[in-house]
Amino acid sequence: MAYSVASKTLCFGSYSSLSVQERSQLPVVSIIMPAYNASNTIAASVDSILAQTYLSWELLIVDDCSTDITSQLGKKYESLDNRIRYIKTPVNSGAARARNLAIKEASGRFIAFLDSDDLWMPEKLSNQVWFMLHNDLAFSYSSYSLIENVNRNFTFHPPKRLTYGELLKTNSIGCLTAIYDSERLGKRYMPVSVERQEDYALWLNICKEEGVLYGLAEPLAKYRVGTTSLSSNKILVSKNQWKVYRLVEGLNIMRSVYYQVNYMLKGYFKYKIQKKSSSLLLTDRN
Repeated sequence: MAYSVASKTLCFGSYSSLSVQERSQLPVVSIIMPAYNASNTIAASVDSILAQTYLSWELLIVDDCSTDITSQLGKKYESLDNRIRYIKTPVNSGAARARNLAIKEASGRFIAFLDSDDLWMPEKLSNQVWFMLHNDLAFSYSSYSLIENVNRNFTFHPPKRLTYGELLKTNSIGCLTAIYDSERLGKRYMPVSVERQEDYALWLNICKEEGVLYGLAEPLAKYRVGTTSLSSNKILVSKNQWKVYRLVEGLNIMRSVYYQVNYMLKGYFKYKIQKKSSSLLLTDRN
């Protein structure tokens, strides 16, 4: 399977047909999982990793000083599978610092991200690592489903290619779908100065360097929609979006205003469509 994007023809495949021995010899993927009071969801998240058809991975669970039984669950999984490591932060530091701690400790070639309330499809790593290696990509992403409950689902399909200018207008890359090649890029860390937008700032940094980023149309992950106040979250995200433009990317006032307006408009239409379609499970695989 293949499609052409500008002058580049991208090929698609999977390592799932290889033998167990062959799959265990593939490059290691380090999976970064920050966790804070995630006792209700972390088991399902870790189980979705254990169900991967790609076997060469390590999972780094970083417990950000949870006050529930997250630590017990993390240690339990660590004892069950030697590919799983449980780490605890000395103080509650937030998701960006927790992720960065795990990235520092990671030993794999590829760095992937999965929060402790989200899920991966079984073919996630097999399909995406194949896609990156066979197309010589330093970074990739995919479509993903948003899940609120068993009756409400929506699949978000980002563009198949993203330039830096396009990515500045809106963050089309779900953190739970992103993978980067540390052999090509080195270890890249998330800025801690832009809460809730730290992943976006990292994607921009990589995209500026790579020129174009490419993704898979197939939904390979499931994002669990939270129950916290959406209005307050949107205000905080909007403020930090501005920080990304001004402090991280160093854009001038006029360019920052231009991209901020684009971000707000695209965000409005994205979630308006999501709200209208949330009762349907969209399975378009362009």
